[in-house]
Amino acid sequence: MNADRHTAGLNVYRVGGAVRDARLGWPVVDRDWVVVGTTPEVMLERGFKPVGRDFPVFLHPLSHEEYALARTERKAGHGYTGFVVHASPEVTLEEDLERRDLTINAMAEAPDGTLVDPFHGRRDLEARLLRHVSPAFVEDPLRVLRTARFLARYRGLGFAVADETRLLMRRLAESGELEHLAAERIWQETEKALGEPQPQAYFGCLEDCAALTLLMPELAADRTALHEALERLMAVPDAPPWTLTQWRWARLVEHLDEATREALHDRLKVPNAYRDLARQVALSRTLWLTGAPLDATRTLDWLNAIDGWRRSERVPALLALFGGEAPALAERLERAWRAAARIEPRNLLDEGFRGGELGAELARRRQAAIAEALS
Repeated sequence: MNADRHTAGLNVYRVGGAVRDARLGWPVVDRDWVVVGTTPEVMLERGFKPVGRDFPVFLHPLSHEEYALARTERKAGHGYTGFVVHASPEVTLEEDLERRDLTINAMAEAPDGTLVDPFHGRRDLEARLLRHVSPAFVEDPLRVLRTARFLARYRGLGFAVADETRLLMRRLAESGELEHLAAERIWQETEKALGEPQPQAYFGCLEDCAALTLLMPELAADRTALHEALERLMAVPDAPPWTLTQWRWARLVEHLDEATREALHDRLKVPNAYRDLARQVALSRTLWLTGAPLDATRTLDWLNAIDGWRRSERVPALLALFGGEAPALAERLERAWRAAARIEPRNLLDEGFRGGELGAELARRRQAAIAEALS
């Protein structure tokens, strides 16, 4: 860590994820810094750009990395925003680290590479434990979600939540503090967790500490169905136009009926792209779970419901999902879809069909083509 002219003479430490992940051999994406013993005025004089709304955070004029002044926090209200922040030159590095959630996130690195580790984060890294820094953990309900998300990231490395931390997470769930979390923050952490290597660990951890019942009761209502859904999370195609996190969410909620699914989506303010795919996957699910033989009517209804004519890119993506669970069905559906897709409206226009007659004839011919392909 070489100081430049903007940071020369300042007590600057690398903190948080960069310190943790470097020692885990995990890719270091973002580097955050804490500055001890200075003021906002000094940072501004050195060309840093202020970006912190609730506490002093600045962007480096060249690297654009975040530099935060050392600060403490005091609980003064409900939720993750109910804190009074105190930042001053008198706040020590240890005091700044003490306000953090987990010991593995409460390490700092001095300019010469010396590790500052007052809460034994390196020991917990080696023991593969997610452990809270202090009893103040229970003051911030968002830490329940963050801890579950870190478990989703690192469980493949053998990490587990420390027993005493799991008890504090349950205390938070039982205290009513989780009810003060904004839907946007719940979804933000959930969406991040869906992109982690083992997203099922996130939901399993929330269930284990009784938080899932409060935050996503629709998923927690049926434990057997939930655990089956968690097993499906990793069985998703790498198929555009949807992202990995969108596929995983759709697989998680595909078993819910439409009203229940929409209630969950409305509560968490889930983005439309996630809602749309969840609906299409749920519709597709009925094709391979319904015991009735696949026929032209059901196939045409499915293609219409997913808007497979105007949005043809959806069909091969959803067929890729079928391919993992019902390959023979996927093959028959693809054959039927390609046969029906050859029936184009412009050909019927050339034959003189117009208005309602055009739509009726188009549906009739597509269904006939599907029936022939299925037979």
